[in-house]
Formats: sequence, C-alpha cells, structure tokens
Amino acid sequence: MSRAQIVMAAKGWIGTPYVHQSATRGAGSDCLGLIRGVWRELYGQEPEAIPAYSMDWSEPQGEERLWAAALRHLQPKPVARALGGDVLLFRMRHGAVAKHLGILSQTGPTARFVHAYTRHGVVESGLTAPWRRRVVACFEFPKEVT
Repeated sequence: MSRAQIVMAAKGWIGTPYVHQSATRGAGSDCLGLIRGVWRELYGQEPEAIPAYSMDWSEPQGEERLWAAALRHLQPKPVARALGGDVLLFRMRHGAVAKHLGILSQTGPTARFVHAYTRHGVVESGLTAPWRRRVVACFEFPKEVT
C-alpha cells in the first residue's frame, strides 16, 4: 500500500457522520471506525473483532486498550518521523488514556489529519499546536497482512 492510497482512502470518508462504534463510510463512523474502514479498503477483512466500547473507552480502568490494539496490528514509529498515511494516537487530556485516532494526510507547516470527531463527523483538520501536543504515538499501516 502506498501512502497516497492510504490518504486517498481516508479522505474518501470525509463527510461521514459521527456514529459511536460504527465503521461504515457515508453512513456513520467514530475515530476507530475510520481506521477500521480504511483497513478494510486496504487489506480486506479486519484483523480482529472489536468488542463493544463506551465513549470513555477504558478511562475508568486507566487501561491503554486502544494503544495496545494499535501495537497488535500497526507498526510503531517515532512521532517526529510521521508521514502522510500514518495513524496518530491522541491523549485528549493530561493523565487520561489515549482514546482518539486520526490519519495524517499532509505534513509540513500546514500538516493535516483526517479523523472522526464528535458532532463533526469525519473531517480533515489542521494538525495545529493544540492537536499536536496531544499526539502520544504514531503507527504505520503494515506493508502486507499475513
């Protein structure tokens, strides 16, 4: 998969309404659903069944479930080396678990990312300082899935 293909797939989801636990382009998606949908477009079947999850994810337990899942299926890399098509993991509040995902669509001074955001749906946003400081991890989609 090329980075351009990943970005094009992610941008194809823009305009999809926000629906918690959904992963259907055009009908509804949350941030994980966006990653799941792009995965299906790139590789076919998803790598694992996703259990039901609350909007607070695993915050009450303090477990980094989303981060652990990303490590099972994506390749970690330094945030400073993020490129278009990479998956970014965000911690929305200091001390909270990381529970937001997006796909970097453009790098450089006008960096942007595609993500599903409550009340906004799937959008492309600027990776501005407030977003950038929340990034805690970066991952690449695998070259191939076995």
